[in-house]
Amino acid sequence: MTQSRMRQGLVLGMSTLAFTVCFMVWMMFAVLGVPIKELLQLNETQFGLLAATPVLTGSLVRLPLGLLTDRFGGRIVFFLLMLTCVLPLYLITYASAYWQFLVLGLFVGLAGGSFSVGIAYVAKWFDKDNQGFAMGVFGAGNAGAAVTKFLAPALIALGTWHLVPKVFSAILFITALLFWFLTSENKSHRSVGGATLRQQLQCLKDPAVWRYCQYYSIVFGGYVALALWVTKYYVQEYGFSLQSAALLAACFSLPGGVLRAVGGWMSDRWGAQSVTWWVLWVSWICLFLLSYPQTQLQVMTVNGPLDFHIGLSPTLFTVLLFVMGIAFAFGKASVFKYIANDYPQNMGAVSGIVGLAGGLGGFVLPILFGALVDLTGVRSSCFMLMYGVVWVSLTWMYLSEIRKQPLLGNTAQRLQGE
Repeated sequence: MTQSRMRQGLVLGMSTLAFTVCFMVWMMFAVLGVPIKELLQLNETQFGLLAATPVLTGSLVRLPLGLLTDRFGGRIVFFLLMLTCVLPLYLITYASAYWQFLVLGLFVGLAGGSFSVGIAYVAKWFDKDNQGFAMGVFGAGNAGAAVTKFLAPALIALGTWHLVPKVFSAILFITALLFWFLTSENKSHRSVGGATLRQQLQCLKDPAVWRYCQYYSIVFGGYVALALWVTKYYVQEYGFSLQSAALLAACFSLPGGVLRAVGGWMSDRWGAQSVTWWVLWVSWICLFLLSYPQTQLQVMTVNGPLDFHIGLSPTLFTVLLFVMGIAFAFGKASVFKYIANDYPQNMGAVSGIVGLAGGLGGFVLPILFGALVDLTGVRSSCFMLMYGVVWVSLTWMYLSEIRKQPLLGNTAQRLQGE
């Protein structure tokens, strides 16, 4: 029993560390893209594409990596995935043209596929009563986005932006070796066995899978998109330096990662449905307030014109981002609690599909953010777009789940267990 617990602990701890480093690499252009934007004189749409390019490949490979994890086990897939990303990450040091950054970004983005590998690998080491918490601890590796915001500006300040990919590639290589030597594999966890690809993908016919994809495109896709975007937003909207902007942006990225374990515990206790419902409501309210642009009003009075300025201060903006980061952390855990409950024998495939949807949200949204700013000139238009998407998710969840079942308490928990 003690040895089994030790193996569980090592698998969970090393998987979380590996995912944190992979996510740190995946979000690298959130900071690195700012000096590259100035160097290459990119517009907002081009910056959005540069920041989102790694997210594209990280999203597209989630499904095939989830299938491979079900078939061959998470340990070998995770290890080989990290090794594959080391060389292209290092080669970014020598890139000079826009297309070179895009191509290398596609290869580096493979690191983002680590989630569907690790979540299935970790979940199968724990019983159902503790899966939500274990998956939440693993998912706390999303805090790698905050690590990037602490580490990358410091490296840039020490030398140039070229130092960032060099150091990140060395960290990734060392992490891959530690992961391989400190973790283990249980062949009985390859639950799908000899199932064909067609059989593994039967879950695509289930409407619930598509609903979970929609939820995850907000709580994860929106998290990724804003983690890539808000550093530049602070620089351009409020005039902060890159270092200060990155630290403030970490107020969103850090709770959005580390509190995922709390979301897993809440989902175990109160059910995935209750947690997801309230996450969407909190996000909707925060995005409504964040959407309001900086506005200058002039009112004509009997004594002449009177000017008013309406807009979020940097402090209030940061507080709202912090609250939304917490909500997203809880939501990322609750969506995967749904999956663990409903698809215990096919989790790699389903987590790959849902992760793919969330990752594609993280790819598409930054590009749309940039396009909206170029078209309207309103920087807060990014929050207006996300406000609309959350409204769609709330409506869909109400029509398909909430109006049919009690929301809170033991009844809801019992119904979810059934």
